[in-house]
Amino acid sequence: MQDVQRPAAEVFYADELERLARIDGDAPRPGGWKLTPQSVLQFILGDEKRKIEAKFVGSRSFLERCIVALATNRGLMLIGEPGTAKSYLSELLTAAISGDSTLTIQGSAGTTEDNIKYSWNYALLLAEGPSERSLVPAPIYEGMRLGKVVRFEEITRCPLEIQDTLLSVLSDRVLIIPELSNEARTLYAKVGFNVVATANTRDRGVNEMSAALKRRLNFETVQPIPDLRQEMELVQRETNKLLSRANIPTTLKPDMTELLVTTFHELRQGQTGESKALETLSTAMSTAEAVSVGYAAGIHAYYYARGEVTPDHLVQGMIGSALKDSAEDLQKLRHYFEHVVRGRKGRTWQAYYEAKRYLG
Repeated sequence: MQDVQRPAAEVFYADELERLARIDGDAPRPGGWKLTPQSVLQFILGDEKRKIEAKFVGSRSFLERCIVALATNRGLMLIGEPGTAKSYLSELLTAAISGDSTLTIQGSAGTTEDNIKYSWNYALLLAEGPSERSLVPAPIYEGMRLGKVVRFEEITRCPLEIQDTLLSVLSDRVLIIPELSNEARTLYAKVGFNVVATANTRDRGVNEMSAALKRRLNFETVQPIPDLRQEMELVQRETNKLLSRANIPTTLKPDMTELLVTTFHELRQGQTGESKALETLSTAMSTAEAVSVGYAAGIHAYYYARGEVTPDHLVQGMIGSALKDSAEDLQKLRHYFEHVVRGRKGRTWQAYYEAKRYLG
């Protein structure tokens, strides 16, 4: 899979999933699930003894609730700030439970019912009339037919009436296809079918969800990583993984990781490690954005320097990531460098302060 930029989780972690399936054997599990709930949790949180890589930072109780929700007759709704890995968590859950994370609906203002349930091959429809052969299945149809979990990303970006096409599917687990006749008219969901949806807390006002749909979903909030050390470990691991996959023979060293993650962590929290108040930026200073900056810094260093990431590369990477369209954010970042970074001791922090020149 070297020519694929980012394989699906079930492909990238195929060996781990096969190993966990062998360990599970015939152990009890919800109907239609590839792994037991215990192994789904291990797949996500990691297990050193079984050589399972940790993939997500979150509390065990939170993840247990998410996994249990998908074993019930209610769907799962993951909400949180941008960049808190909601989509990645939904991908990991579906890869472990169904062995397939590709049954995905990408919510937007242009999403239609056809994108969610099914549409038609109009050439066949005109030639033969409505039939199973002329029907083009969408993710919900396939998930119900195969008994798999379907992902619905950014659901609140869809108009309310489009969101509510899920009501009968989630409550009755039945999809009516009025154009067909006899038994083909009704599709009953196979055991294992469910829906995991995501939404950004910043976007929940775009299209509020109906009370009826909310009743059919268990809501769980994905929190930013609170522990600075854990966030550093994740950013360094994921950045170096991306660089390795891109055949870039350099890494993000611990001292550079500390600069990058401390900056993002403090600006996101609105407070320094010394409890000094800061103004937060309008953009999301998320862990995912920090990984993007680290990755860009590694590529910059490899192609334009000697391959070693420096504070200069980090600051230049931040310009495109942290500074989107607000002039105030640039001022706040300059203020952070002038009043926080400048006062920190050590050659690395001083070199970081000197890289402030790239902020203009």
